[in-house]
Amino acid sequence: MKKLVSYIFLFLLITVMGCKKEMMSYQGKEGVYFAVQFGNNSLSINYWPYQPYSNVEFVSIGKDVVDYPVKVMITGPVKNYDRTFKVEVNPDSTTAILGQHYDPISPEVKIAAGTTTANVLVHLKRTADLTNKQVTLGLRLVATKDFALSFPEWDAIPSLTGGSIVPEFDASLHTLRINDIMVQPAVWPGSIQPVNRESGLFGVFTRKKMEFLIENLGLKYEDFASAETMPQARYLLVASDAAILLKQRYDAKKPVLEEDGRLMFMGSVPWTSIIGVPWVPAP
Repeated sequence: MKKLVSYIFLFLLITVMGCKKEMMSYQGKEGVYFAVQFGNNSLSINYWPYQPYSNVEFVSIGKDVVDYPVKVMITGPVKNYDRTFKVEVNPDSTTAILGQHYDPISPEVKIAAGTTTANVLVHLKRTADLTNKQVTLGLRLVATKDFALSFPEWDAIPSLTGGSIVPEFDASLHTLRINDIMVQPAVWPGSIQPVNRESGLFGVFTRKKMEFLIENLGLKYEDFASAETMPQARYLLVASDAAILLKQRYDAKKPVLEEDGRLMFMGSVPWTSIIGVPWVPAP
């Protein structure tokens, strides 16, 4: 009984505090901060922690150029008129090259009347060098007459546990990690046998093979990320369709070759593929 009374008291205390909190007006400064969240896709965004960086992976985006949105939020009351904040490139955290990897960023961004968020749009470009290296583009918010910087010292919110937690960071800074690097995805039923012979349904993973599947079978790189998006029944069909196409190209005397010159291997193709050994057409 004593424990029950304690629970009731605690419930009433939380209720009263909640009501008081709702009645209080905002007491802090009017400011802006980067409000980028990502985490476990099986959970609602409401559970995702705030992050000081974004991974921009062209291999998943599937486009050569993209206007990448970076979310910014305000603290303080909503106003019935437009306001602006400023953003600029932070050279301390930037290795990307202006004009090559990204275009100039608009320095002023509007928070429209009656709203609390806006996106900084960054025009990014998919370049050949991104297939084997990552570049970074740092952004920083700049105070204006409308907005200060809300959280130069951000502490992680304990209730947000749906992803990787960065305990402390400056929420006026954000870094884009930009790459086009393709690694073997989680679902890839292929292997390499002795003497470097490809085997299994998919053989050895290569970027060229993945691009062949994307171009010819309407697949996406992220389709291979889990058993939910690429169950066994689906990858069996992928292997079968790919083998048919590869055999057709071979019969048409337009074989699909890997970077080392060997015949591309998948499914039930009627040839052996040895890594590093180029295909030699019959005389």
